[in-house]
Amino acid sequence: MITFVLCIVLLIVGFMTYGKVVEKVFGPDDRETPAVSLADGVDYVPMGNKRIFLIQLLNIAGLGPITGALMGALWGPVVYLWIVFGTIFAGAVHDYMTGMLSMRNRGGSISEIVGTYLGGGMKQVMRVFSTFLLLMVGTVFAVGPSALLAMLTPESLDKNFWLVVVLIYYFLATLLPIDKLIGKIYPFFGACLIIMAVGVGMGLVIYNITGFGGFGETALTIHMPELWDNFANLHPSDMPIWPFMFITVACGAISGFHATQSPLMARCLKSEKGGRKIFYGAMVAEGVIAMVWAAAGVCVYNSTGGLSAMLNDPNIGPNGVVYNTCMSILGPVGGVLAMIGVIACPISSGDTAFRSARLTVADWFKIDQHPIKQRLALTIPVLAFGAIVGGFVDYAIVWRYFSWSNQTLAMIALWAAAVYLWQQKKAYWMVAIPATFMSAVSATYFLAAPECLGLMRAGQLGLAYGIGAVIAAIFLAIFLKTTVLSKKDAAAAA
Repeated sequence: MITFVLCIVLLIVGFMTYGKVVEKVFGPDDRETPAVSLADGVDYVPMGNKRIFLIQLLNIAGLGPITGALMGALWGPVVYLWIVFGTIFAGAVHDYMTGMLSMRNRGGSISEIVGTYLGGGMKQVMRVFSTFLLLMVGTVFAVGPSALLAMLTPESLDKNFWLVVVLIYYFLATLLPIDKLIGKIYPFFGACLIIMAVGVGMGLVIYNITGFGGFGETALTIHMPELWDNFANLHPSDMPIWPFMFITVACGAISGFHATQSPLMARCLKSEKGGRKIFYGAMVAEGVIAMVWAAAGVCVYNSTGGLSAMLNDPNIGPNGVVYNTCMSILGPVGGVLAMIGVIACPISSGDTAFRSARLTVADWFKIDQHPIKQRLALTIPVLAFGAIVGGFVDYAIVWRYFSWSNQTLAMIALWAAAVYLWQQKKAYWMVAIPATFMSAVSATYFLAAPECLGLMRAGQLGLAYGIGAVIAAIFLAIFLKTTVLSKKDAAAAA
């Protein structure tokens, strides 16, 4: 329990200290923001910071810090370290930089930002890469909740019925002004996500102190293991920590998907000085939520083997683990919160994924989104993709590539931010270091994972480690050569 509490404290302290360091380096000022200068009543809509924070939290979170953290818990308490330090020094920095750079670039999408700082070729890559990622996220987060709703309703209301209902909602959320639908319901669901995490976290601590408790037929017996007693790889399948844990946790520590979502709120902030609380703060809040669910995964099922059995049970799975944990710790109230979590949270990520896809394509082809006809011209094909692909794609195959592509996008966004800080003659190292680290993670996973090049399956994991490290070093060398060292060359030539 001491480890868990200490990790929560470290996340909060990180926001209050390192978050201010990052903010000071970037240097927000009193310039007019896109929400004011480009206000159009559709996507550029000034809103209050508290409202924006809850929308941003739900945009970036969804089920990411819950299911990702539960799957990360299979490695044991060692996952706490990645959640804490990954959030403070990588994830929150990534979210702050992408959100603020969007504000400095007319609320531009991540592909446009990357193009500005990494060149036109990378812009084209990111346009295709991010649009496809957003469409797949939106589609998957339509099918998943639809299947769950079908399980909870009469047989006549099957998955296809609920898929249509969800897609109709997505259509409205993608088309309507951001403050008319998303801006009204997201704060409520964001608050529910926070309440669920706080309730589960407090329950874990209380039951650990008292020895047992909870609701249901069988009282919980919870023992929260300490990191110093379990500093080892506890994965039931002996899956290596590097790089698999760093890919699996994803949204609970750093996520490239956030780079596609932050521009939505960058178009609504009335002052740059609110950026730390919105972008850095929402990621820290997500890190706290991930810590709670990682701790729940580690201790509620008594062992990582028990957790693995539940996650892999086709009748339970991650959604069932969330539901059972909430019901056991919080009772009937927990059941309601759990259903909001496993149904509303993925839907809230899916709708903004489609909205972000619309805006990315609009930025790409310079299509004004104020006229409703032009919004319809992009919204209809975007949603048609979700409707058509939703009936034919095997998501078990497609989704396993998401985590890697997600972290790769984060890597690219960090390198773009590093270039920006270098151009501004500021402390680029605070972004270049996590960018190099994520380059190693992404490259090594691509080399080692069975669904990619599969070197681990061939017994060549060490080779994957070595090549991954070399690739990361090459990326860093390219950055230094084209930025830092080029300045010295210019000075010498003068």
